[in-house]
Amino acid sequence: MATAPVMEQDRTGGTGHVLSLRGITKTFGAVAALTDVDLDVARGEVVAIVGDNGAGKSTLVKVLSGVHAPTSGTITFEGSEVTISTPADAQRLGIATVFQDLALCENLNVVENLFLGQEIGPARLDEVAMEVKSWELLRELSAKIPTVRIPVASLSGGQRQTVAIARSLLGDPKIVMLDEPTAALGVAQTAEVLNLIERLRERGFGVIMISHNMADVQAVADRVAVLRLGRNNGVFRVSDVSSEELVAAITGASDNVVTQRSARRGAIAKGEPA
Repeated sequence: MATAPVMEQDRTGGTGHVLSLRGITKTFGAVAALTDVDLDVARGEVVAIVGDNGAGKSTLVKVLSGVHAPTSGTITFEGSEVTISTPADAQRLGIATVFQDLALCENLNVVENLFLGQEIGPARLDEVAMEVKSWELLRELSAKIPTVRIPVASLSGGQRQTVAIARSLLGDPKIVMLDEPTAALGVAQTAEVLNLIERLRERGFGVIMISHNMADVQAVADRVAVLRLGRNNGVFRVSDVSSEELVAAITGASDNVVTQRSARRGAIAKGEPA
């Protein structure tokens, strides 16, 4: 089975896009983690980045979050070329990142985690203002958390992801990056997180979602960017591509167990020999 046609990307430097990457390359000595990668993200759009282990997904996230500076290439944000050298640069621009480990303090409650390092109050903590703001953020995300004074250790995986996403919104970002947001979650918790991503899109954020789960990608993403061996290997509209075609783009081969199984099912459905 052939992969779906690669969509032509906008080469104008980001017309209609809040974030555009062009020719991003990142090398570590003799190892090229990313080579000539392009990516566009618009407001109110969910773009999934998929690829096998070692495809460069995590490196791309770290380039955008300011952990690694790109070796070459350009980053355009809201129409202006920018340099992201540190995490503080990314935050000032409006790029928020929720890493897979979430970086939450389990012994602290929801409010304390949300405002850790950015507490309200010049002389003493304004507990009331922080609690009010916490509820505002959680209500905007339609979060299912009973109280903001509960320790994070008592929350489910989906609720912890909610707290991490809410914390990323404190700086009023324009782009929210989620690194494997549904990894190791159960069915109900995964649905909760996917609903959160829908809320982010409805509020006009550009969302970049790193994921290995094709079902999750097809449930919430508008477009899918495939990385293979550190390079672009296709950008697809979710409405135009199947899971089998995405797997073929990820693996670089159309003859694999997923496509074979799909072909057998198609043959059985048509009454043909499998």
